[in-house]
Amino acid sequence: MDSSESDYSENFGKVHGILMYKDFLKYWDDVETFQAREDDVLIVTYPRSGTTWVSEIVDMIYKEGDDKKCREDAIFNRIPFLECRKEDALNGVKQLKLMASPRLVKTHLPPELLPVSFWEKNCKIIYVCRNAKDVAVSFYYFFKMVPVHPDPGTFSEFVEKFMNGLVPYGSWYKHAKSWWEKKNNSRMLFLYYEDLKEDIRKEVIKLIQFLGRKSSKELVDKIIQHTSFQEMKNNPSTNYTMLPDEMMNQKICSFIRKGISGDWKNHFTVALNEKFDVHYEQEMKGSTLKLRTEI
Repeated sequence: MDSSESDYSENFGKVHGILMYKDFLKYWDDVETFQAREDDVLIVTYPRSGTTWVSEIVDMIYKEGDDKKCREDAIFNRIPFLECRKEDALNGVKQLKLMASPRLVKTHLPPELLPVSFWEKNCKIIYVCRNAKDVAVSFYYFFKMVPVHPDPGTFSEFVEKFMNGLVPYGSWYKHAKSWWEKKNNSRMLFLYYEDLKEDIRKEVIKLIQFLGRKSSKELVDKIIQHTSFQEMKNNPSTNYTMLPDEMMNQKICSFIRKGISGDWKNHFTVALNEKFDVHYEQEMKGSTLKLRTEI
């Protein structure tokens, strides 16, 4: 990538060694000192791993299947993005402080950067993990459509950056492994994107039970219908079209793009795939976390 170093230093900085958006870092004290509440529910993912999808499912559970209530406001207002800060335009911490309980909170933070109050209050945490190859593809398009990012270069150039953790939120491997190590906590639910694609009904029921809510066939049916790929892609309250082009240019690529498992096969060359597989084995050595790259 030609001008990547200057572009990267202009747009990104580091917090505890992890690459992060400079706009977020300006107010990092607000994130670190954030005060969680006991009934907060935290939805955690590495970027481009089904965050919006699972967030909408959880909001539908809390709104007892009332999709009209979910459509009343954009998802980034209903479920604020904790560490997100763009001057006064977006301010996750401020939004959350003003919200009534119970609050649904979105974050991409690894465990070591999560505000300590979430651990102290023993909040429920939902982590969604998606296979690294599909994440890399989705992140590549996200770089293209969100102007704050430097030019990602070719796909293979971007994959090199991704493999080396030179993207916001750092290494996918470290992120996934460190949250996987927390999976035995009874207050945490570890979900796989591929399982959601394969059997959404089973996963929705799992979420309802984890959140201590009453399940019914009617509720599950409503959630599945409302959070289907096409519904969410066409829904202004979930597809991020409420944001201006200077923040997210969906003329380049839609925020909700394909929503499939295995799209990496349309992007990785044989050589790049082999290189990625070798690197993946090295990075995940010793971890019991196993992911499917297709279903």
